[in-house]
Amino acid sequence: MNRRLAYQAILALGLLLALETLIPIVVTAEEVLHLYGPGGPYPVMQEAAIVFGKLHNVKVEVVSGPTGKWLEKAKADADLIYSGAEYMMTDLIRVMEGRIDETMVTPLYLRPSAILVRPGNPKKIWDFTDLLKPGMKVLVVSGAGQVGLWEDMAGKQGDILTIRELRKNIVTFASNSAEAKRTWIENKELDAWLSWNIWQVSNPTLAELVTVNEDYVIYRDCGIALTEQGKKKALSSKFIEFLLSSGGARIFSRWGWLTVEQE
Repeated sequence: MNRRLAYQAILALGLLLALETLIPIVVTAEEVLHLYGPGGPYPVMQEAAIVFGKLHNVKVEVVSGPTGKWLEKAKADADLIYSGAEYMMTDLIRVMEGRIDETMVTPLYLRPSAILVRPGNPKKIWDFTDLLKPGMKVLVVSGAGQVGLWEDMAGKQGDILTIRELRKNIVTFASNSAEAKRTWIENKELDAWLSWNIWQVSNPTLAELVTVNEDYVIYRDCGIALTEQGKKKALSSKFIEFLLSSGGARIFSRWGWLTVEQE
């Protein structure tokens, strides 16, 4: 009897092993969200993507840089697009050729313009008007999320003389912030870099931050939008909800952005 039971057990085990080779093992692949945008907001977006990914078991791939670097790939697989200014988002909607629904754009948080100076602030630059002094060598960005930034700051008080004096002192017009960063590193004769405060936060050893008073400061936002493909993934909308949540706001605040909590 025992011999018969043992034989039946061995037979049953053999059948189970045979079935395992026939029945495919179903493995749920980790979902991936594809997010594209400019370099300025990249550090905060990357941190938010990592935190969100751990919370929801999803991989959020963030690709950043000049639009031309990633545009064609984004047309093929982007779920979300972020920007560094409202006019930039409008431009992205245009070049994405119908892949972004402009009603699905969400402005997130603002950051202020600021002055970046050499460590130790050797030229004693304490506010915007110091950049107007004769002999100052100023670096500005004339593209990406800073189109017209220096002009908006200089013209905020409606005084053309301020624009004239600042323009005299601008020695380099970089096309984007990545180029401006390289120029700042290579050209030690530059005294000041007009930019956003977030660039100093992400590069604390390269420059010190000088805040700009309300007479001249300009604010622009980071926004995010769903693509038509992204609308089909529930986690795309959840990612935007996360960015707007208190958890997302804390991440943005750490990187220098102005959040509702701060206000």
